[in-house]
Amino acid sequence: MAKFTVNTHRFDPYRNFKFKIKIDNVYVAGLSKCGALKKTTEMAEWREGGDPSTGRKLPGKTKYDAVTLTAGVTHDDTFEKWANLVNNFQGDANMSLKNFRKDVVIDVFNEAGQKALSYKVYRCWVSEYQALPELDASANAVMIQTIKLENEGWERDLSVTEPTET
Repeated sequence: MAKFTVNTHRFDPYRNFKFKIKIDNVYVAGLSKCGALKKTTEMAEWREGGDPSTGRKLPGKTKYDAVTLTAGVTHDDTFEKWANLVNNFQGDANMSLKNFRKDVVIDVFNEAGQKALSYKVYRCWVSEYQALPELDASANAVMIQTIKLENEGWERDLSVTEPTET
């Protein structure tokens, strides 16, 4: 069975380093890492009195894991502004109950830079924000900032189809 329906010559899966993240319909600058999209459905075991000694397994609650975004520190303040909508040093009065949840789009590209996959992550909010990493004068590293996004689910955008490769 072909792994790719449009590009039947292709055998290799997409690479994990060609991606972009949209927040407020704008791609985030300097993004270097995006955590996995993962959901887990709990199992509920059920057994009726007249059934055999083995039980039945039913699906229970589904949990969507938080997604962590990592970016190099630049003058882009997207992460900081969003984190401050949830909580900032001025207290609850400055929290934005209207704007702190946002939908996020994760776009994945093939090696030629064509959009190949897209996922929508719904009702995200920042539960953890790291503005600066540990600073070390003797290190040779890039400064990294991170946000942890709690979310209420995600789905693949089926309007994005496999691009024709040349």
